[in-house]
Amino acid sequence: MRWSRYFMPTSREAPKDAEIISHKLMFRAGLIDKTSSGVYTYLPAGYKVLRKVENIVREEMNKTGAVELLMPALQPATLWKESGRLDKMGEEMIRFTDRHKRVMVFGPTHEEVITDIVRRYVNSWKQLPVTLYQIQTKFRDEMRPRFGIIRAREFLMKDAYSFDVDEKGLDETYARMKQAYNSIFTRSGLTFSIQQADSGVIGGKFSEEFVAKGECPELEVGHLFKLGKQYSEAMKAVFVDRDGKEKPAVMGCYGIGVSRIVAAAVEGNYDDKGIKWPLSIAPFSVLVIPVNVEGGGLMNAAEKIYDGLLADSVEVLMDDRDVSVGVKFSEADLTGIPLWVVVGKKFTAGGKVEIKIRKENRFVEIEPENAGRWITDYIRKSM
Repeated sequence: MRWSRYFMPTSREAPKDAEIISHKLMFRAGLIDKTSSGVYTYLPAGYKVLRKVENIVREEMNKTGAVELLMPALQPATLWKESGRLDKMGEEMIRFTDRHKRVMVFGPTHEEVITDIVRRYVNSWKQLPVTLYQIQTKFRDEMRPRFGIIRAREFLMKDAYSFDVDEKGLDETYARMKQAYNSIFTRSGLTFSIQQADSGVIGGKFSEEFVAKGECPELEVGHLFKLGKQYSEAMKAVFVDRDGKEKPAVMGCYGIGVSRIVAAAVEGNYDDKGIKWPLSIAPFSVLVIPVNVEGGGLMNAAEKIYDGLLADSVEVLMDDRDVSVGVKFSEADLTGIPLWVVVGKKFTAGGKVEIKIRKENRFVEIEPENAGRWITDYIRKSM
């Protein structure tokens, strides 16, 4: 991709309502745009980061044996009445009456819907255990949305729900999910801790949360719950056991704020010049910077490196804009692309290019013909 044809509107100034570094830098780097209070558009580079986080989540969830599905955002309020939670959610749950006078809600979570599905299709112990998950937009009518995408009214979440025959089975599923969460947050470049937590309106007897560190010291990015029989008993999600007796399924639920991971990664990976993306979720792995697009020799060398990286399936952005080298460097720092290939004075003087490793703020000089191999080796070792 060429920067001149891409859409990444950078800015020198942060929004006036931005309180934390991730909100400031994500706006300035052209990753997000505010549509209304607590509602954001993910611009192309921000959307790429979001999708990379989503793919990491999906890969690790699939390794646990969980199966992906997609449930509706719109839910009938009758299901929430069955579980006893309709009056507990408060004004954060968005409700409306449709043209047929039925009360509907925009789902902040999906315990009721998934329990309804399982009670209709699972009736024997032979069909258990089963864990189902989705990655879907959730809605929460926050009284005071803040911190950019961290506390938004619309956000992307992974929610998984497990159904086991007994408590022992739940404990085993819970342990697999906990390990998967460790892998997800590590791969996403987060520094995090695990804390025992209040289960709140989700309910259950035990829960733990994963907290990322950054300018927001208590940024929850994941939560695990042992729900037990709370929903299965209330909604009659029962199965017939080995002895022919009906029993309620033993449930767990496991949430990850996919969009929050993006903000948490910024909170934990930046300096005074901008973002320092982990390679695993960066919008591009490499930025090729010819310091002068008018100089034929510099541009030709940059084009060869760019084409070679594309041929090696490296996600690369070419800064082919006719702007000053100062602007190119400052915006490269701001947007946080992990590796730069600078074709400039070193090339003119000695036939070498400079590779900058953004997270370390150091340069490596190398011959242009060897730059592609050096970069692919670095990426392979770092992922």
